[in-house]
Amino acid sequence: MSTIAIGADDAALELKNLIKRHLESLHYEVVDYSNDARRDLPIYPDIAWSLANAISDGQFARGILVCGTGIGMAIVANKVPGIRAAQCHDTYSAERARKSNNAQVMTLGARVVGPELAKSIVNAWLASEFEGGGSTEKVEKIGFYEQTAHNACR
Repeated sequence: MSTIAIGADDAALELKNLIKRHLESLHYEVVDYSNDARRDLPIYPDIAWSLANAISDGQFARGILVCGTGIGMAIVANKVPGIRAAQCHDTYSAERARKSNNAQVMTLGARVVGPELAKSIVNAWLASEFEGGGSTEKVEKIGFYEQTAHNACR
């Protein structure tokens, strides 16, 4: 059984719970970083940062973050070195996030997608794996620029 980290702020708890139940029905173990599950992480930047760091540290291979739009969660998660988070509001974007960009984190907007579409997006993301090929050089270049920026901040 695979484990997936999930996190949501107060704007997205209902959709997060639906996705969590959906993942469990697919036999995934789910670790919840949401503010209803862990009172020590009250706002979305804290939730996204904590979940993305857990993935960066190797605790999980993938994570799903949900807020009102998915935008704020993606911005924060992408601040964690080594993390590639993609906002996905359709199945094609979810698929390409994995196949082309090797995104370990998917973000969704509870005010943007409905429950059935959210499950379809999650399914597409879970069914997709990094294809490598021509995308390998691009993902490596992302890492290069990330490391360059990190070194410049020292």
